[in-house]
Amino acid sequence: MLITTDNEIKLKGIEALISSLGAVQAERFINLILREPFDYTEWQKKLWANKSVEEISNLAMKNYTKKS
Repeated sequence: MLITTDNEIKLKGIEALISSLGAVQAERFINLILREPFDYTEWQKKLWANKSVEEISNLAMKNYTKKS
């Protein structure tokens, strides 16, 4: 099993943001996260509040198969 370093994870995260949002919007996103208090766990609860575990799983599988 390969171990991913913290720096590799950060780089992949930045690359994913830029790929998805573009450079300017990715920087705006990072600034928003840094500027405002952010509780990831609470955000996830709200993000998936109206979805069942099965729905979330199906969405994850669709996204996984799209990238494979």
